[in-house]
Amino acid sequence: MLNEYDFSHAKKNPYAKALKKQITINIDSSTIDYFKAQSEAVGIPYQTLINLYLKDCVNNKRRLTMSWQETKTG
Repeated sequence: MLNEYDFSHAKKNPYAKALKKQITINIDSSTIDYFKAQSEAVGIPYQTLINLYLKDCVNNKRRLTMSWQETKTG
């Protein structure tokens, strides 16, 4: 770095906490297809839509509830 740079009046990035982190996640093809179709309908990228959905779950402190139904064979 050159000696002539002066960072004495520099400010921290106010958006640094909002930066995204890249991860690898396994998602069913049908789930991806669903979000891709939804994203086309609203005009935003599907990964952004998935992030917004998950962010809404966090902001509203949604709790996962699942119930399994028995399937009858025979």
